Amino acid sequence: MRWWDDWRYYEPAQPRPVRDGIRAKTQRGAIGETWWSKRWIKVLESLGMGARLGRGRSYARRGQVVSIDIEKGIVRSKVQGTRAKPYSVKIELKPLSAKEWDKATEAMAAQAIFAAKLLSGEMPQNIEEAFAAAHVSLFPTSERELDTDCSCPDWANPCKHIAAVYYLLAERFDEDPFLIFKLRGLTREAIIETLREKRYQARPEEEVSTAAEGHSYEETAAVPLEECVDRFWEAGEALSSFSVHPALPEVDNAVLKRLGDAPFAVGKHNVTSLLAKAYTVASSDALKLALDEPRGEE
Repeated sequence: MRWWDDWRYYEPAQPRPVRDGIRAKTQRGAIGETWWSKRWIKVLESLGMGARLGRGRSYARRGQVVSIDIEKGIVRSKVQGTRAKPYSVKIELKPLSAKEWDKATEAMAAQAIFAAKLLSGEMPQNIEEAFAAAHVSLFPTSERELDTDCSCPDWANPCKHIAAVYYLLAERFDEDPFLIFKLRGLTREAIIETLREKRYQARPEEEVSTAAEGHSYEETAAVPLEECVDRFWEAGEALSSFSVHPALPEVDNAVLKRLGDAPFAVGKHNVTSLLAKAYTVASSDALKLALDEPRGEE
């Protein structure tokens, strides 16, 4: 945009450059990689923010956002504009009540795949069905649910500073989907503990009883080696009816995701990310071998 008065022509002021600002990962195209971060942006665009959001995309990509702090029900941020002092941005989204969270987590715990994916740090594709059961929504459904404020003089809402934070929130959600829950009022630790408790309570009484009692020593005691040396390498009758049907897991690298980042790295890469790639390749190759036709002796 350009401005004229009767005598002079004005170029729009450029924001002050920021050293070590939070820069969007993508410099072109859509921002956000996972379905839930894309859902966040899509919801905002559906609320009539599309044109206004675009004003902040360049700010997000230039690294004008200085900081982002996500707490229960509120996001606080500092965004560098044209003035010397960064503008203060505040985005509020009303947390769900304890009763609403209870109903939502009850619905999530009722489906094993929900709990498995969430406990492994993934957002189930149909997670919103669980919140619909509680008659609430995980994502905002109207612009009125978002209470935003910026200390800049721009009258538009969202201004480009707020919009830049919206985009970078999408990338934060990519990294940790539990931040969406935190914004709605429940931390990662709280939701995992709740899901574990509700999954345990939902187990059949007989299964809980068996797990608690365990097995006696006589039932699990191993036969001394000296008494079975002559048949030690035999498969045994039990394996004659044993069949294997290998398949890819519903949650990739579930154990690694639950453990989180390792306390050390190789170069710039955390060991967990390297192991994840190795496990993916090993699993794929093992599955191909398992599904291959039996080969005769060469």
